[in-house]
Amino acid sequence: MNTKINQSINVGVDTGKTQLDIHIRPLDLFFSVENNDKGIKKALKTIKSHSPERIVIEATGRLEMPFVLACAEAQLPIVRANPVHIKRFAGAIGRRAKNDRLDAELIAHYGEAIKPALTVIKPKNIRLMSDLVIRRNQLLSMQTMEKNRIQILPASLHPTIKPMLTTIKNQITKLEEKLVKLIEDSPEYQAKNTILQSVPGIGNIAAASIISNVPELGYITNKQAASLIGVAPITRESGRYKGKRVIQGGRAQVRTVLYMAMMSAMQCNPIFKATYARLLAAGKPKKVAIIACVRKMVVTLNSMLRDGAMWDENTAKN
Repeated sequence: MNTKINQSINVGVDTGKTQLDIHIRPLDLFFSVENNDKGIKKALKTIKSHSPERIVIEATGRLEMPFVLACAEAQLPIVRANPVHIKRFAGAIGRRAKNDRLDAELIAHYGEAIKPALTVIKPKNIRLMSDLVIRRNQLLSMQTMEKNRIQILPASLHPTIKPMLTTIKNQITKLEEKLVKLIEDSPEYQAKNTILQSVPGIGNIAAASIISNVPELGYITNKQAASLIGVAPITRESGRYKGKRVIQGGRAQVRTVLYMAMMSAMQCNPIFKATYARLLAAGKPKKVAIIACVRKMVVTLNSMLRDGAMWDENTAKN
């Protein structure tokens, strides 16, 4: 009798800096390889022989990316799973014990039970653009910290800070130049960039962040766009309890960039300036008013990219 008929194979991968721990469910196979090109190649050879339905790995930041890209190149079904979702799944099934083997087993179980959607790997240029935006944000944070230090530390220490500020400023400029060149070298990105930057308040960085991190914009509904960025208000109500509406989830990096873009837009864009003033007059806190304006901007940008239309104040008023 053939016992392998209709058997759904799910693979869980626990990522470490130097090692990958892999569990194949329901075959109960476990093995470890080094987290390098040689180890990944060896792992994929074993995994591929079992024709998995999906391979699930936690999105840990960067450590998992060589494995993810290798899976995509080998045309294997890969899922970069949110660690929070896996942690909640562990709590739901009462799993408390933790080691590398059990973590890999848990991830495979999560894949089998939840069946998360497969990850779509972005083109190389889009990934590079996203990395440049992330690095620029990191440098801006470092710049802010150094500027704060120069305000509070004695003048005798300022010579140790000023060279750092100059270096950081130069690196930010270089990153911005690379972003501009990436966009200029691609007709598709250039078309999107032209539409996005027609909005007063949207500059090179905001446009690059949207192009690289929200490629879906222009192909989804306005409600989906707001949820994707994380600016759609969520109602918290139960029985007589009436909680405040909050925002959560979404793509925080893009939301941060658009928040900063809105600070500029409220100075030079009459539509957002008027919306912000109206919300403040209605008694809304400043931050709530800004987020509402960001949501309006996201919805407007989504409609513009969908229709291939440039900024129009009359359209934006609706």
